[in-house]
Formats: sequence, structure tokens, C-alpha cells
Amino acid sequence: MVRLANHMYGLNMKIMTSHVLRQSVFSMDGWCLWDPSLVKDADGEYHLFFSRWPVDKGFEAWVTHSEVCMANAETPLGPYHFDKVVLPRRPGFWDADVTHNPTIKRFDNKYYIYYNGNHGDNDWWNHRNNQRIGVAVADSPGGAWMRFDKPLLDVTAGAWDSKVTTNPSCSQTLDGKFILIYKGVGDAFPGPKYGPVLHGVAFADLPLGPFLKHPEPVLAVSGAMFSGEDPFVWCAGGRYYALLKDMDRFYSTSSRAIVLFESADGVNWRISENPIFQERCIVYEDGGREEVHRMEKPFLYIEDGEADTFFCGVKPKADRPESIIASMACVKN
Repeated sequence: MVRLANHMYGLNMKIMTSHVLRQSVFSMDGWCLWDPSLVKDADGEYHLFFSRWPVDKGFEAWVTHSEVCMANAETPLGPYHFDKVVLPRRPGFWDADVTHNPTIKRFDNKYYIYYNGNHGDNDWWNHRNNQRIGVAVADSPGGAWMRFDKPLLDVTAGAWDSKVTTNPSCSQTLDGKFILIYKGVGDAFPGPKYGPVLHGVAFADLPLGPFLKHPEPVLAVSGAMFSGEDPFVWCAGGRYYALLKDMDRFYSTSSRAIVLFESADGVNWRISENPIFQERCIVYEDGGREEVHRMEKPFLYIEDGEADTFFCGVKPKADRPESIIASMACVKN
């Protein structure tokens, strides 16, 4: 089990993630899976939104062949059953070739997918550098999903995110507005990689925006080219919280762990007193322990105001492209 900060939610409670049930590992033959995000519909069914791409294209084909899909289950821990592709390619648009990194949210009686898309030629970096953040909206998780001609959050010339905007995570704020944390890439270093890779925040009055960017990055380590990855944000107990994958040991003593941040206003963040949310391993209910190569894209499903289930993308082996989605119940003591 992994113990979170005791002051999380501003309440006197402790939250831990449990062992992983075998049924709670979602995989699909022939596909790499990533980017889990869960929503419960009005009928009580659970819908897992995620990215997939062909395993025979290799793990790095997320930037050239990904598509956003949906699977369904009766409980947050599964088992999940594939349903359909929900955001297919759209030739001629900004997300013509790829949809990736979905975050599904229900605000009032509508559903929103915040995601990144791109288009490009045969060059991997060309696809990566065309990543932009978009949103789709529907009356139900099954769609139909309305998409837009332009990105929700584009790059800003001359700013820290002048080359790429990607990896969005949205939540309703403490005052009923909306916060979007995202990853951006600037042009302080030469292409095609550019950099540094940083994280920023934007705010809006409505789920569809427009989102106004805070001008400076909010999650960054001085001098680091790429300190964190895959932010997830939520609000509870009068505070803002965020999960982030530590790209090394920038924020904790555990290599590439999922770490916890907190903030009073969504702009000024500090690492939690107990920063390690999830280390890079899976412990199964039968006692098996698996050290994994990558554990990323954290998502915390919150039901009735309490942390219920933690999801993440997992790449078990460094020398194999396969990836899966794991989920763990949150145990409240």
C-alpha cells in the first residue's frame, strides 16, 4: 500500500491505494493502452476513456497512431469491456491523425473530453510538435461527440509554451469556475526537440472556455529540461491537488514515482509533505509484486467527494512495447 499525505482534503483521514485485482488490469490483444480516465453516467454505469494504438507500431507510436476509445464496466475496478472508438481521426483538421490523452469530465448534465490531437507527415517530431489541446462535448458518454475546428488551448508565440500544448487535466474550481493544468514545450532549445518541457495552468468561466492562461509555468524545477509528466488536477476540502509523474528524483527520493502537490489557489503549488503517491510497481492481491518500466498518466476517480479508485497507464517491460491500464481501490481509514 502507498500512504498519501495525512492532510489530504483538509480532513483528518488517511488514504491508501490497495493491491491490484487481476480483473482490474485492462488490456487488449494487439494494442498498447494508455491514459485512463473514468466517469459514471446517470444510470450508474462506469465508462473508461483511454488511448490505444497498434502494438506492432511500437510504444512510441502514441504520437502517430493513437485514438481515444471507451470501455464499460459495472464497477470502477472492472472488469472492463471494450466498446468503441469515440474520437477517430479527422482528416483536414488540427487533430487529423491522432487523438490522445483524454480526460473525461461530467459537468452538470453534459460530458466533456479534454484531449490532445495532432497531425503530421512521416516524421515523429513533426507529429509531436503539432500537438494541441482540444475538447469534445456530448449529452452522454456514448456520444455523439461534438468536436471543434480549432484547439481549445493553442500555443502562445514567445511564451514558455510556444511550440506545444498537450496533456490537459480539467476540474471545477472552488468558486465554480474551471481550472486546466497542461504540459507545454517552449523554444529555448533547438528543434526538433525544443524545450524545456514545463507545466502551466489556465482558467475559464465555462467548461468549453475560453481558457485564460497564467503567463508563467507553475510546476517546474529550475534548470531541469523535463522534470514532470502527465498532470492530474482536482479540488477538494477547500484546496487544489495535483498528481504528477516525477521524471527522475526531482520531487522525491523514489525514481519516477507519482507525486502529490497541493495549492491554495491553483497557481502557487508546493510538493506535499508526504510526496510519494504511487511508486513504480504493482502489488497484486495474490501477493505478486511487479516492478514496472513506466507508470504514468495518473487518474484519481472521485465519487461523492471521496477518492475511490486510482488508475494509471503501465508499461511493464523496457524491451517490449505492450502497455496496460491498472486500477487500485482507495482505502480510507
